[in-house]
Amino acid sequence: MSKSMARVIRALEAAGLRADIHALGEARTAAQAAAVAGCHIDQIAKSIIFAGADSGQAMLFLTAGGNQVDAGRASALAGEDLGKADAALIRAQTGFAIGGVAPVGHLHPIRAFLDPRLMEFDVIWAAAGTPHHIFPIAPADLHRLTGAQLADFTL
Repeated sequence: MSKSMARVIRALEAAGLRADIHALGEARTAAQAAAVAGCHIDQIAKSIIFAGADSGQAMLFLTAGGNQVDAGRASALAGEDLGKADAALIRAQTGFAIGGVAPVGHLHPIRAFLDPRLMEFDVIWAAAGTPHHIFPIAPADLHRLTGAQLADFTL
């Protein structure tokens, strides 16, 4: 088991949640992950990381799988222009590699925003610290664990 996945499991268990990790195989898109999980594409919680142009800090936008982040809305929420976060910043802030950024278990606290669409489901699925693993979680638990601001930032 990877160190990244182990951090996710520890974070879930520390919160009193069961860490039910599922292998994705070769699934690389939200649609493919949804097919593996047997759920609606919007039940896949994508972790999109941007870099603050002024602060240089990584910011996490958790969005429903079928949605896209609107850069203008996201920047307005963040209070600064946002740009693409490079792999080094993502790894340094979260401890995860691109494609496997989990919403929990980060190395350092991260400012986070949550797409309200995710709150419409009983269960959603998120990356488990690797590009090939996901876990189910109740949206309310994800909201609580991440401390994310519930906000509309999608197209």
